[in-house]
Amino acid sequence: MAADTLINDFELPFQLYDVLGTEHLTEHPKFAEHSRETFDAVLDTANKIATNLFLPHNHIADKNEPQFDGKKVSMISDVKVAFDAFRESGFIAGRYSFDDGGMQLPETVMTAVAGYFMAANPSTTAYPFLTTAAINVISHFASDEIKNAFMPRMLTGKFTGTMALTEPHAGSSLADIKTTAVKQDDGSYRVKGSKIYISAGDHELSDNIVHLVLAKVPGGPGGVKGISLFAVPKYRLNDDLSVGEHNDVHLTGLIHKLGYRGATSTALSFGDAGECYGYLIGEEHFGLRYMFKMMNEARIAVGFGAAMIGYRGYQYSLDYAKDRTQGRIAPNNKPEDAATAIIQHGDVKRMLLAQKAYSEGGISLCLYGSNLIDRINTCEDATLKAELSELLDLLTPVLKAWPSEYGPKANDLGIQVLGGAGYTREYQAEQFWRDNRLNPIHEGTNGVQALDLSFRKLWQNKGLGIQILKREITQDLESISTPETAKLAGKLMPYMGHLHEVLVHLSKILQTEKALTLTGNAQALMNIFASIVVSWIWIRQASKAEQLLSETTDIEKQNFYHGKLQAAKYFIDWELPLINRDIELLNNDNAVCTNMQAEWF
Repeated sequence: MAADTLINDFELPFQLYDVLGTEHLTEHPKFAEHSRETFDAVLDTANKIATNLFLPHNHIADKNEPQFDGKKVSMISDVKVAFDAFRESGFIAGRYSFDDGGMQLPETVMTAVAGYFMAANPSTTAYPFLTTAAINVISHFASDEIKNAFMPRMLTGKFTGTMALTEPHAGSSLADIKTTAVKQDDGSYRVKGSKIYISAGDHELSDNIVHLVLAKVPGGPGGVKGISLFAVPKYRLNDDLSVGEHNDVHLTGLIHKLGYRGATSTALSFGDAGECYGYLIGEEHFGLRYMFKMMNEARIAVGFGAAMIGYRGYQYSLDYAKDRTQGRIAPNNKPEDAATAIIQHGDVKRMLLAQKAYSEGGISLCLYGSNLIDRINTCEDATLKAELSELLDLLTPVLKAWPSEYGPKANDLGIQVLGGAGYTREYQAEQFWRDNRLNPIHEGTNGVQALDLSFRKLWQNKGLGIQILKREITQDLESISTPETAKLAGKLMPYMGHLHEVLVHLSKILQTEKALTLTGNAQALMNIFASIVVSWIWIRQASKAEQLLSETTDIEKQNFYHGKLQAAKYFIDWELPLINRDIELLNNDNAVCTNMQAEWF
């Protein structure tokens, strides 16, 4: 694969059409005007824009971060060129209806589109992607007046969007935010407070920036129940909706990150002069519920982005391993024999295979999650729709946490494959790791995701989500007709039983004092659950690959399918058994972590 090829030509067609059957979505009226050909055309356009305009300045932007002179933000011109090409392509509105000016594309296809841009340049991609997420909240919960004011120009990229949640003192503890919003006689609110780590919070790429700000209305309930959500534009709008005067939203400084250096990370101040207008979205005190709409979909995007950065690093180290010669392999191991490419060495194969298993497993996992959204949106059976929604809710912590845990691990192995070169800034392997290291943190740390899974998602609605997941896995495993994949399914099945036993045990202790141990062991439960889910995802890929392998004589395709099958074997033979430790810890209510005292560190 050439260095400037973002994704293997076979990868996305395999995932979309062979594994997920995405073209069948065109049988639904919502997507009836599309076909596999139109999906492929969209993906081809994304590939070209990402390769030609996003990829070339990824490393340049990393070395030349945005600057703030006290008045405005400046950045390299390539970012604006790429952003404009993205918005002019219509991708910001890609998933929205034709009536809204969108392309009415399935979520699965739009996620695949995102893959090209995340692989090419995650920093520049942040600007349109955050805008899309903000639009989604406004479209679902805002009044028609707010929608009309902001959505049309956000859909075209004339306006961009952010989410402004975090405050310097609060972090993930949103119950402790101090930003306030005081209602005025005209129905607007005056917002006052500070937010930090706001990605894309200030720039000159668009005519306006619409911040979605969490704030508390005085007199409301305490904690998270008192949080409301406001649209707070950088510039107010005039009566004719043209861009008006500054809205008392100020950039107080840029934050300099380990990675994602090409995207602004900002500290923002709202209402220093008491003139920051905010417009309530939905009802007072329901802000967190609305923001979770954005955050849950952002969490899938974070997981997918982590998988794609992991994949990009994998491909980069793979290219290097094919070209770099060092040492000799028996029987050609005499001093006079030619040196061999390092890809022939067993330990390099191990590291490349692990990267492949982590990154392609994450890609397939997140595309499955996106396809669930499409299945929900096109489902006409109310019972099935509710079941699939519960399944998506259950899997969301995994969709975010597992790829963002293992994407950086893939990038770490990529550095190792390059050896000393991987540790230098002359090669990009280290940038991939730096960019990806953010993903286990933002949109809810992986620790938060583990707690969400352990204490909420597994048990809500009487465990309906886990029941539906077991049904989906069982249906897939029972339908396997290919011999090699059947062996893998046989290795997974006992772990399904172990998971059941663990959950039965935990259900008994959750109402006892022993439940406290789960706060320290939640990551162990996430490891078990996610490893089983990803094993299933790999079996889905392996089954289809083994079937197609017998149907083609194309050598390149055969190599691709053999690679899928081997990566599935690696994951289930090498990675899945590692959860035996976690199973034992949970079954024994291991209290080592929770019993540790602060004074003992």
